[in-house]
Amino acid sequence: MRISPGLTAPFINIFYRLWCSTLRIRQTGRKLEELEEAGTPAMVCLWHDEVFALMHVRRALRVVTIVSQSRDGEYLARLLQALGLTTARGSSSRGGLKALLRMARLMRGGGYTGCITVDGPRGPRHVAKPGAFILSFHAQVPIVPVRLFPHRAKIFRSWDRFQLPLPFSRVDIVFGEPYMPQMTELTDDVLERECRELERRLEALHPLEL
Repeated sequence: MRISPGLTAPFINIFYRLWCSTLRIRQTGRKLEELEEAGTPAMVCLWHDEVFALMHVRRALRVVTIVSQSRDGEYLARLLQALGLTTARGSSSRGGLKALLRMARLMRGGGYTGCITVDGPRGPRHVAKPGAFILSFHAQVPIVPVRLFPHRAKIFRSWDRFQLPLPFSRVDIVFGEPYMPQMTELTDDVLERECRELERRLEALHPLEL
């Protein structure tokens, strides 16, 4: 018998907050609040395996993200909502375009900051997909590449080699410079070019010095 997501989410939320409270987090390059105050909220883009600690440093930002419509996605959606995020439900196989357009409306009309794992939900690992650029184009918001570097982590044998920072370890969160993709139309060639550019910008980010 499966336990209802509504029952488990509050406990997972408490566990997540306690776990993250032990982490020694350092951030650099963060300009999300400045962008929001200027009326140009951003699209935060990162790799799927590095996402664990990011929502812990959300602060007062209003964040919207995509979660799949699967049953497992329901558990994740309830957890993210308990953490104060807004979710748009969909994936590459079901409801994806509808979710992207809902996110775009919330970002452009509601001032939400978007967050998307650009190689998720199934990979390939560290290969960007075009969803972030469809969002950026429709919402007219800049892209902000972000990397999270846990210095001690449990690495899982999943497709993304998911990293779970160990308690009391240090995590460096490095924000790249916001940039507006050079797109006047959403052709395959343009999206391919922008995906490769985002990969380059993500790989150019490195952990902070000790």
